[in-house]
Amino acid sequence: MKKIILAPDSFKGTMGSMEICAIMRESIRKHYPRAEIIAIPIADGGEGSVDCFLQAMGGSREAATVRNPFGEDMRSFYGLLGDGRTAVVEMAACAGLPLVENRKDPLRATTYGVGELILAAARGGVKKIIVGLGGSATNDGGCGAACAAGVRFENSLGESFIPAGGTLKDIARIDTAGLDPILNGIEIVTMCDIDNPMIGPRGASYVFGPQKGATPVQADALEEGVIHLSEVIRRDLSMDLANVPGAGAAGAMGAGMLAFWGARLQMGIDTVLDAVCFDDMLKSADLVITGEGRIDGQTLSGKAVVGVARRARGAGIPVIAIVGDIGDGVEPVYAEGVSSIISINRAAVDFSLARLRSRKDLALTVDNLMRFYRSMEK
Repeated sequence: MKKIILAPDSFKGTMGSMEICAIMRESIRKHYPRAEIIAIPIADGGEGSVDCFLQAMGGSREAATVRNPFGEDMRSFYGLLGDGRTAVVEMAACAGLPLVENRKDPLRATTYGVGELILAAARGGVKKIIVGLGGSATNDGGCGAACAAGVRFENSLGESFIPAGGTLKDIARIDTAGLDPILNGIEIVTMCDIDNPMIGPRGASYVFGPQKGATPVQADALEEGVIHLSEVIRRDLSMDLANVPGAGAAGAMGAGMLAFWGARLQMGIDTVLDAVCFDDMLKSADLVITGEGRIDGQTLSGKAVVGVARRARGAGIPVIAIVGDIGDGVEPVYAEGVSSIISINRAAVDFSLARLRSRKDLALTVDNLMRFYRSMEK
């Protein structure tokens, strides 16, 4: 083989996608030392997304001082990609759950810093900004971020304020006339790998609120606020977002990106593959290796394996999915372009033990795969 593309997602709780690429590359080199190996670590929009893009495309981390989930100054960052035209902002870098530690409070947490990061990237002269949603501590519908960019939220007295999860219900009027003109002409793409709507049992407040510290009573209050926000957006901005798939992502930040930034919601895998010009990379490739921690019937719902396989299928390139665990109902992925699914599990042990040996098992699995390909060439 002369050209192999590596495009794995992370094995959640075990290995990140960049580490997986490195392990795969080392095992392949033992058998194909002269092969061109292209590594594309897959990001899902959460923590680590900037580094995945930088690894795949080159570029630099750019520092910025913004506000954390409780409005306090912090040093954060965004990624300026190697093309000089694209920036990547990960919401988790300033509104992420790990930043609040033992202070979880989705009633007060704000996305204001996310807006500041987007503006910092825009001032860098880019033409496209990719915003990753994931791992947020917030439930403010993206209103905080919008405030940072100049959107005005007024209460019943006509006073301007920065809404948080607990005060969305106080919004009486939304005015986007003050949106910073630096954003004019910039394409904003939002990475969103879930299809949850803005409101309802599968919406932002009830599904994700408890993860952010909301009690059942607080979740009810958050839902009341998000419902109210959706109604004001429909009235003032003529956008009905309540049931749009993905609008509920990251505390309804998905809805906020649509309403206030004119963004496009897109599956994370497609965002990554478009950014790295994956279709061009497939030319003359002999093999694509992808993977994720677990493959099952849910994999068809926009996961990395299927996203990669669909692109490769169109180019006639075989795809091998190397995974941690294989669940039921995986058969449909073969029709999407996956040639083979291989588990790295080499011993029948509990996950708590399997994860400790996962790096070694991954290396041995790829080694065995390369041995097979070498034998076929003889």
